[in-house]
Amino acid sequence: MTILVIGATGRVGRHVVDQLVQRDAAVRVLTRDPAKVAFPESVEVATGDLLDIDAVRVAFKGVRTLFLLNAVTGDEFTQAIVTLNLAREAGVERVVYLSVFDADRAVNVPHFAVKHGAERMLEAMGFGATILRPTYFIDNEVMVKDVILNHGVYPMPIGGKGVAMVDARDIAEVAAIELIRRDTADAVLPIETINVVGPEALTGEAVAAIWSDVLGRPVAYGGDDPSGFEANMATVMPRWTAYEMRLMAERYVSDGMIPQPGDVERLTAMLGRPLHGYRETAATLARA
Repeated sequence: MTILVIGATGRVGRHVVDQLVQRDAAVRVLTRDPAKVAFPESVEVATGDLLDIDAVRVAFKGVRTLFLLNAVTGDEFTQAIVTLNLAREAGVERVVYLSVFDADRAVNVPHFAVKHGAERMLEAMGFGATILRPTYFIDNEVMVKDVILNHGVYPMPIGGKGVAMVDARDIAEVAAIELIRRDTADAVLPIETINVVGPEALTGEAVAAIWSDVLGRPVAYGGDDPSGFEANMATVMPRWTAYEMRLMAERYVSDGMIPQPGDVERLTAMLGRPLHGYRETAATLARA
């Protein structure tokens, strides 16, 4: 049966599609702009967005398993709940949902609270689902690389507790493994939650030290105050989004994103290889 991938053009979704194609899965994607990404020839493309009810209904035809990744938007919760209702209507009970680490605890951060709401719907309405809870994406560092490279400052206020940043490729491969497992199962499998983390919990000072080593010159940590970070983000994204990023950063400082015992070992066993680490991304960005 077909696996529908929603959120297929982003940093995680495009890797999910590639991983599924490598595993010879029948894949369909739903995207607003089919020209945005060159999908492999075997991938079926449906056009539409998550609030286009008719388009989503068409996309679900012949689908058994859903990968759902909602972008952080002002109507993210509506998109998630409408999509899951339409999945249920179409008889799709097998889901891999991309949530976020500590979704049930960081209730003041809008996109964390939204994802916890979707998790609750999956549980309450009887879906068989894998809920993936990734930490902060290492790949997001592309947004701050210019500050690091040009000004010698690591500006993300991630604090001193530790954040186990995760590579999008690791998230995607875990997602593909779970999608195939659920899609090929003889019956709908029970809900399972997986923390998707990086191999080490890094503080702001530790990240700055990695950059110093990679670049061969000093890089300082910009500190835990998120006000400057919010102001910088507001120059490249909507004001409300920048404020939400500030709230997220405040959670990094107060709580960190620290793996539970066994998280790293579980992921390593699933993937059959070590997790990608922060230094690898820093070196790649420095070369670019």
